Amino acid sequence: MEKKDILTRAVVGDTRIYVARTTRLVRKIALRHKMSHLASAAVGRTVTAALLLSATMKNDEGVAIRICGDGPIGKVVGEAQGCVARGYAANPDIYLAPRNGHLDVGGAVGKGTLTVTRFMADGKQFSGTADLVDGEIADDITNYLYTSEQTPSSVALGVLVSKLGDVDAAGGWFIQALPHCDEKVLEKLDANVKKTPYISHLIDMGYEPERIIRMLGDGLDVEILDTLELDFGCRCGKDRVSAVLKTLPEKDLRELAADGEIEVKCPYCGNAYAFGADEIMSLIKK
Repeated sequence: MEKKDILTRAVVGDTRIYVARTTRLVRKIALRHKMSHLASAAVGRTVTAALLLSATMKNDEGVAIRICGDGPIGKVVGEAQGCVARGYAANPDIYLAPRNGHLDVGGAVGKGTLTVTRFMADGKQFSGTADLVDGEIADDITNYLYTSEQTPSSVALGVLVSKLGDVDAAGGWFIQALPHCDEKVLEKLDANVKKTPYISHLIDMGYEPERIIRMLGDGLDVEILDTLELDFGCRCGKDRVSAVLKTLPEKDLRELAADGEIEVKCPYCGNAYAFGADEIMSLIKK
């Protein structure tokens, strides 16, 4: 039986290191949206990054990552609240030839911006934006954290997709310096990162997140804090879709009502919600 998706948190020296295995979660998203190899990699990396950043916050708080590039995949979105995540790509069946033997995520994304929104427990939202570095997502997240949130960090993300398009392995790590971090600790971590294999390969070989943390923290004090179970989940529902429809101009709602029954699909999970003419007209009255 395949291992559950988990995220392990630890303090290593004067840093915190989080490692996530997201294979099953990313596979669920890829199957729901009938994603190509390339879209699975792009969305899988983005959703994994959202989970890693969400793990730095309280359980009822969340993170949304929106990548808006000029490449053929269009917008890529990953959201996480606590241990539950979802995501999508505007063009889920994107195909490009491999580049240097790897899926060309950077080519699919292109040039543009990355926006991170943090949803706080009190309902407030805080957003920051940075230019994309290479569209490969991990470097883009690292750059965002440094330029927009002034937090020196290192992020690695990976999704291993088989020739048949199945997600064989997915995961990532997040390393962040704590205040007054010793420079020698950072130098040691940098050396360890450089000799550590791709995260997707380690996950595929069966390495547990805790073992990967100990590899990254080799030669340093490692304190494992906890391990959380991860899963796919969507907060959509007919009431939420109704709320979105109510924001449309009255003229547009009347045109929809004239069409009779309409169907609205959630971009995150693909669930469809039907609305009859009477329901749409009631939205106008409300």
